[in-house]
Amino acid sequence: MTGLRICLIASSRFPVAEPFAGGLEAHTHALATELQRRGHSVTLFAAPGSDPLLAADALQVDAYEPSDVARTDVGAPPLGWMQEHHAYLALMLELGRAGGGRFDVVHNNSLHHLPVAMSGALAVPLVTTLHTPPTPWLESAIRLTPAARFVAVSRFTAEQWSSSTRADVILNGVDTDRWVAGGGGADAIWFGRLVPEKAPHLAVDAARRAGMAIDLAGPAYDPEYFTREIEPRLGDGVRYLGHLGTVELAERVGRAAVTAVTPLWDEPYGLVAAESMACGTPVAAFDRGALAEFVSDESGRLAAPGDVAALARAMIDAAALPRGAVRRHALQHCSLRTMVDQYEAMYSWLAHEVRAA
Repeated sequence: MTGLRICLIASSRFPVAEPFAGGLEAHTHALATELQRRGHSVTLFAAPGSDPLLAADALQVDAYEPSDVARTDVGAPPLGWMQEHHAYLALMLELGRAGGGRFDVVHNNSLHHLPVAMSGALAVPLVTTLHTPPTPWLESAIRLTPAARFVAVSRFTAEQWSSSTRADVILNGVDTDRWVAGGGGADAIWFGRLVPEKAPHLAVDAARRAGMAIDLAGPAYDPEYFTREIEPRLGDGVRYLGHLGTVELAERVGRAAVTAVTPLWDEPYGLVAAESMACGTPVAAFDRGALAEFVSDESGRLAAPGDVAALARAMIDAAALPRGAVRRHALQHCSLRTMVDQYEAMYSWLAHEVRAA
């Protein structure tokens, strides 16, 4: 395939850099890196501090300061909201002026509504990946932009958005050359953002029921939750490893017997499950959202949502699965290569459609 000029719009909230703030940043980094490896020209618009190897153009989220008069408006939104709005507005206006000469396609991988709302003003096609359940701002933009194009990260997510738009489905993928097979071990692991909706405290409770030690890894963005629910559970076989980069995290996951995944919300995809399976480490998860689409009987066990006793049994059962079969399942169903193949095909079709118009 001839190299395309791709504009990739990321979230402005966190840099696309190690250690990743969450799955969206990890996904964006992997996508941009693989597209570059395949010979495409990728311009990434992302938060300041993003990986310099991606040659990102910084979204200037701190550039806007309201005037003294504007500050007196009693209905003014928070400054952070306005700075984010300002960053995306500046980007979309620039793409409206010059995007047609610089790019063949724009891929909006952010959660902001402005790239969708202003997509009709561009001379270059724009496709948006839906990473979350419907939000009011984005839903409003979609309903007023009927020609906008969308991809959902799972069938579950596509169905959630179905009242507003139709979305093709491209399952997320992970770099199976970075998330490499490990030899396993006796302990469990939980990794991700340590926040209430991810419920790592329930993973600890389930591990203790299962008679397993457990490591926790990831950023603790909610200090109150961490103090209330995590700190009292530490010790006696429970360790918090901190916020790890991919290499160290993959090594830790590869040495685990099982990964506990404990969402108390409907996961649009569930990237940690795919990353774990790529390491050959089976998954025991609450059956929420899209997890059932790619966690199979050969790669893990699903438990009733919120049922700690059921999760403990799932952890014991999953830990006994053959690690080679778990890794093969990930290679077949969760690979970055498969995901990027599908995005490449979509980019090519969109670019051809514009040239033929």
